[in-house]
Amino acid sequence: MKIVNITNPAHFFDAVNSCKGSVELVTGEGDRLNLKSKLCQYIALTQMFTDQAIEDVDIVLSEPSDLAVIEKYLVAE
Repeated sequence: MKIVNITNPAHFFDAVNSCKGSVELVTGEGDRLNLKSKLCQYIALTQMFTDQAIEDVDIVLSEPSDLAVIEKYLVAE
């Protein structure tokens, strides 16, 4: 699933932190960032969300039930 509508990264990360399983951001180059990690959240916040350069990245959830928590930030491919 692709990320969209991240106008308030703090709310997005609150949703990610409330997920039961792991939440990973996967770039087009194959890099994987654990979005529950504070360091990775900082990287995503400072590099991607502030520049509005959220292209060619996917979200991978380990728990299917977590989709309901963050679905408003995603768009199906």
